[in-house]
Amino acid sequence: MIIEMKSECTYCKSDNSSFKYSTIDIFESKFNIHQCNECSAFFLAPNPTQEQLAEAYSESYYGEKEEKFEGIFEKAMDFFRKKRAVLLTKKLPNGASVLDIGCGNGRFLSSLLNYGDFKLFGVELEGNSAKRAARIKEINLKVGTIDQKDFPESSLDAVSMFHVFEHLTQPKETLEIVSEILKKDGLFVVSFPNIDSWQSKFFKGKWLHLDPPRHLFFFAPIDFKMLMKQLGFELVHENYSSIEQNPFGMIQSILNKLCEKREVLFERLKGNNNYAKEYGKLNIVFQKIFFISLFPFFVISNLIIATFKKGATVEFIFKKIK
Repeated sequence: MIIEMKSECTYCKSDNSSFKYSTIDIFESKFNIHQCNECSAFFLAPNPTQEQLAEAYSESYYGEKEEKFEGIFEKAMDFFRKKRAVLLTKKLPNGASVLDIGCGNGRFLSSLLNYGDFKLFGVELEGNSAKRAARIKEINLKVGTIDQKDFPESSLDAVSMFHVFEHLTQPKETLEIVSEILKKDGLFVVSFPNIDSWQSKFFKGKWLHLDPPRHLFFFAPIDFKMLMKQLGFELVHENYSSIEQNPFGMIQSILNKLCEKREVLFERLKGNNNYAKEYGKLNIVFQKIFFISLFPFFVISNLIIATFKKGATVEFIFKKIK
């Protein structure tokens, strides 16, 4: 018998929600996934404590080496950053002002300069990622979180959040800030895990992209599009295919089913060798072979699944019309 406890929705702060399923994080803390009966967001319950979040965002999360991932994987990330830069710059005038919230190492922003002259702004939490972004002199970097006073009203041509929205402790307020600082016809680019995906529904608590306790909440795409419409935006682009995210999400979720601990391969690829030491070098080698062997198959399946709008992640571009 499941006893439901009142938990506050991360997005709208309502305590009217329904239990969906349970999950566990890499620190073996237990959480439930609830769905808010007011705004339809899915969220972690109970809400993670400050101590849990501090542990989750330790140096091991950002990568303890010079870059977050090991060699070839970081190069692959750069390839996808450049693809996102091409997509956005095609829709922007030269000289446009672009803010990336949760800019990581800043290399998406710096990629924009390959396709035009842009004014670059980044916001990133204190840590190794912010230190990496600070190396790029063209970025006007704020270390911390975005605040209403950071930018004048209607001053930016584009704002991006790539797999950042689900981490926010004040997401509703952040969207209101984005709406305020964007110019009319300005673009908002956002990507996040798709809680309505086939991956999510099959793996449930073992799904890689749940990533508790860092991922605090999720919106189904249909609900998020309605939310943005209410904020005065129209949808101009949507994509449910991601070779960067979806095939690995499937493979790591399968491994999560097979292993006692979750995200073992993912953590090792970040250089977090202190995690799950009981998995020796040979075991990790086999997990990497498993990943390499299955990757081509799940690249193809990712493309097929995306046609049904059930990909594990989603990317939207909205235009501010009000």
